Amino acid sequence: MKVSIPQPLLSYTDRHAEVEADGATVAELLADLDQRYPGIRFRMIDEQDAIRPHMRIYVNREQVRELARPLRASDEVQILQALSGG
Repeated sequence: MKVSIPQPLLSYTDRHAEVEADGATVAELLADLDQRYPGIRFRMIDEQDAIRPHMRIYVNREQVRELARPLRASDEVQILQALSGG
């Protein structure tokens, strides 16, 4: 399925803003992304297997909060990174 990658993570995907990945759940999709692009998962998921506070994952424009959320091959996944600072 198609996965949109945010600009801060493009260094992992050789500057590709859209990549392909597979998985029956969001967790499996992120594991597949990490196999294809080593280190990218850790930038999105913390040591407790939770989505990092500054990251957002959307499936078909709906925000995902659980990594166990099921996926279909036709789904579109968008990963966003929130901006912070002051």
